[in-house]
Amino acid sequence: MGFNDVIKRSVLEGFNSADISTVKVVVTLGICFLIAAYTYFVYRYVTRTTFYDRNFNVAMAVISLVVTGIIIAMQSSLVISLGMVGALSIVRFRTAIKEPLDLLFLFWSIGSGIMCGAGLYELAMVIALAVTVGILLFQMIPICVSPYLVVINARNKDAESYIIPILKRYSPRYRIDSKNVRQSGVDLIVEIRSKNSSMLVDELSSIEGITSVSLLYHDSPVKN
Repeated sequence: MGFNDVIKRSVLEGFNSADISTVKVVVTLGICFLIAAYTYFVYRYVTRTTFYDRNFNVAMAVISLVVTGIIIAMQSSLVISLGMVGALSIVRFRTAIKEPLDLLFLFWSIGSGIMCGAGLYELAMVIALAVTVGILLFQMIPICVSPYLVVINARNKDAESYIIPILKRYSPRYRIDSKNVRQSGVDLIVEIRSKNSSMLVDELSSIEGITSVSLLYHDSPVKN
């Protein structure tokens, strides 16, 4: 028996369908379902104070089962494995993931499916616990000062000359994100970090010539 025959035999034996029994498939899918359900509830808990997308959460949990089934099928036959690789190579997912945390949960779900399909149940459980601890731990770390957007509408085109000194007094690290100059005045959108943002709004609104001042919470880092 030559070297090529040894390699061919080892590959074919590695894809022996008799090695995957019905009991193993059921147990694997059952464990994957429990991990997927755990992921579902963790996502629901983490996003309890933000915009919650139930359809995304359900799809993310079911993806684990689908990926587990794909991995099991790829282990059962060499022909199925090659066909699955070819089929997945032409699939294009064009849905944009807007939240970075959603991308984390999506990769977690896919990874759990791969690990369960490969029979690495303990690793999937350890990763699930580690990811949960990491998410909760980092979310408990508070930011120093919350970022805000101040929207200012003024009737005077020169209003910026006396608005900026007030902004510097309350927030040395400020940034003008938008400036719209009109014939009848100017509109400003300024990004600030200040512990006294309410006092800033009150002081700006009391200035003659400023028609309105709005304060919006803005959850993104301030860039210099």
